[in-house]
Amino acid sequence: MIDLYYWTTPNGHKITMFLEEAGLPYRIIPINIGRGEQFAPEFLRIAPNNRIPAIVDDAPADGGEALSIFESGAILLYLADKTRRFIAQDLRGRNLTLQWLFWQMGGLGPMAGQNHHFSQYAPEKLPYAMDRYVKETARLYAVLNRQLTDGREYIAGDYSIADMACYPWVVPYEKQGQKLEDFAHLARWFARVQQRPATERAYARASEVNNAQGMDEAAKRVLFGQDAASVRR
Repeated sequence: MIDLYYWTTPNGHKITMFLEEAGLPYRIIPINIGRGEQFAPEFLRIAPNNRIPAIVDDAPADGGEALSIFESGAILLYLADKTRRFIAQDLRGRNLTLQWLFWQMGGLGPMAGQNHHFSQYAPEKLPYAMDRYVKETARLYAVLNRQLTDGREYIAGDYSIADMACYPWVVPYEKQGQKLEDFAHLARWFARVQQRPATERAYARASEVNNAQGMDEAAKRVLFGQDAASVRR
């Protein structure tokens, strides 16, 4: 059994997508990040960066004691190696998958995240910041679109953790100021991933955990008011 410490964010969806694809038994432990549950001592022992997702695997491959892992990219790689699924087993294929996984972790996720913040949540509309991140998100969409040319169905060949990492960050494309019709290859890939039964199940789990629409002021204070003192407390 894998315990998944989870909330309904793009990074959280990555892990439910993998677990549903692989058919691994798992239990969701909701961490309501808008209510500050990520600062609970028991969660920080698993995820010292006070961010979801995190997992605890009570049956790691080495047969040792339960293993905890934080950071969504690290979790995806761990699960792929554990199951030997959704990552190529040859040197070149594996490294292709990892490049696109790290591309999402270092590029698409952070840039789209800043896009969301300045366009959706910032108390003051800053045209420079909004324009900066909408354009960078578009550039990254174009990079992914180019990777998906020449009939490539998935990012790294076969369906992989690279697709699972990227897809949830494209789901809110409208809020990011993007139009999928501007990226024909990406749009076809998006529809293909969206229609996978495991993707549908993963997002159904999200609706079971959190049906809230929008973010209230209390949640904004928790999420956007963190500084060094948030770590020390």
